[in-house]
Amino acid sequence: MTQTPTTRPESWIVTATDRSIELIQAASLAAADKLAHDIIAYDVSDVLSITDAFLLASAPNDRQVKSIVDEIEERLNKELGAKPVRREGDREARWVLLDYVDIVVHVQHSEERVFYALERLWKDCPELDLPEEAKATRGKAAAHADATAAEQDGDLS
Repeated sequence: MTQTPTTRPESWIVTATDRSIELIQAASLAAADKLAHDIIAYDVSDVLSITDAFLLASAPNDRQVKSIVDEIEERLNKELGAKPVRREGDREARWVLLDYVDIVVHVQHSEERVFYALERLWKDCPELDLPEEAKATRGKAAAHADATAAEQDGDLS
C-alpha cells in the first residue's frame, strides 16, 4: 500500500529565514526559563514585509513581564549577538515589544493577551516549531487563572 504524501496548503510553508528561526528558538527558551505562559511563534514573512516572525508570550503580572523581556534581551545578545532596534511598553509592562527586525517579540500581561488576542490575527500564518520547554507552557495562563480564582474563592469562604 503506497501512501501519498500529505500536502499542506501553501500558507503553511515556512519562509522565515534561518536566522529568524534561530532567534525565535532562543527567545522562546529564554521566555520559558522565566516561566512565561502560552509561548507561540508565527511565520509572518509572507504577509508582512517588516519582519519574518512573531513570538508571543504572556505572564500574570507586570514584574514577570519585565523579567521575561529582560531575559530574552540578555540571552539573544549574549548567545547570538542580537540587540533590539526598538523596545516599547517598558514603563507600564503590560505589553512589551522587542523589535529585532528579523523577529518581533510580544510579551503581554495575561489580561492584554486575552483582550488583544493576537493569535486570532495571525492564525492563518504557519506556526513555527518551538523547543519542548516552550511548548510545555501552553495552557499555563488558563491553569494560573483557575488557581487564582480558586484561591480567591477560598478567601471569601
